[in-house]
Amino acid sequence: MNNKTFYSHGKLLLSGEYVVLDGALSLAIPTKFGQSLNITHTEDQVLHWKSFDDIKQVWFENKFDIMSFKALNRAPDENISNMLVKILKTAHNLNPEFLNNNSGLKIETHLEFPKNWGLGTSSTLINNVAHWANIDAYTLLENTFGGSGYDIACAQNDSAITYQLKNEKPIVEKTDFNPVFREHIYFVHLNKKQNSRDGIKYYHQNKVNAKSAMKEINTITREMITSTNLEHFQNLMIQHETIISELTKQVPVKTLLFKEFSGAIKSLGAWGGDFVMVASNQNPTNFFREKGYKTIIPYSEMTL
Repeated sequence: MNNKTFYSHGKLLLSGEYVVLDGALSLAIPTKFGQSLNITHTEDQVLHWKSFDDIKQVWFENKFDIMSFKALNRAPDENISNMLVKILKTAHNLNPEFLNNNSGLKIETHLEFPKNWGLGTSSTLINNVAHWANIDAYTLLENTFGGSGYDIACAQNDSAITYQLKNEKPIVEKTDFNPVFREHIYFVHLNKKQNSRDGIKYYHQNKVNAKSAMKEINTITREMITSTNLEHFQNLMIQHETIISELTKQVPVKTLLFKEFSGAIKSLGAWGGDFVMVASNQNPTNFFREKGYKTIIPYSEMTL
C-alpha cells in the first residue's frame, strides 16, 4: 500500500459573493496558500488524525475507529471531530471501497495559511478527501458543509476562473485575469473570521430583487476581467458593493470602517470578516496598519 499526498489551493471570491448561490457569474482566484493531506499506512487498525497549522503547531488531533468512524477520544473541540466523522462517512457512502480494507492510517493535514484567514480550511480539506476517496468533491461538499462550490473549483485550479451554477451544476472556466494595474491591488485581513454559512443564511433571509442584481453582477464580473485601468476597476468594485449592500441590507465595509480612505474597498465572500480587496493609487499599508490591520498582502503575493 502506497503512502499518498494530496494538495489543494485556497480561494478568494473577487466578485459575485452571495449571488453566486443563485447562478451569478463570479470571478474567483486560487491562492498561493493551500493545504496538503498526507496518508501513511500503519499496523494498528486505527485512523490517527493530526491537523497542523501554518506554524507547524497541532491544532486538532484525535483517533477514530477505522470501521465505525467513531472518535476514540474526547477532543477539546468535539464539533471538529463530529464534522470530520461526517466527512469520512459521507465519502465512504459515496464510494464504499473507501476506508474499507481495515488497515490503520496516520493522516496529517498541513495548512499554509492561518486558520482565521478564511482562505478555505474546509474546502481544501473536502477537495483533498474527495481525491483520496476517488469521489466528486462538489458532491462531498454539498453533503457536508454546503455552499456554492466555487471554493472547490479554486482548490482544483491554478489560475483565475469564472464560476457559475447552471441548473445547480458548476460551470468552471479558466480566465486570463492578470490586470496591468495589479501592483495597486492588495488584500487586507479584517482581524476576524467570518462563518460563510452564517453569511449565506443571512443572504437567503434578506435578499430582495436578486434576479436584476445578478444581471448587473454578471456584467461587472466580465468588465473586471477585461478592465485595463485602475480607475475603471475601482468603479466596478464600488458598483458591486452598492448592489450587494442593497440586496442584503448590509453596510459596505468602506462606509462602516474606512470612510476616509481614498481608494476602493470591496468585501470578498461573506461580509464582515476575512479579507477585503483594496485598490488604490498609493500603497495603503500604513493607512491600514495605523488602524490596527496588520495583514496586508499585495496581489502578487496572494495569487498564483
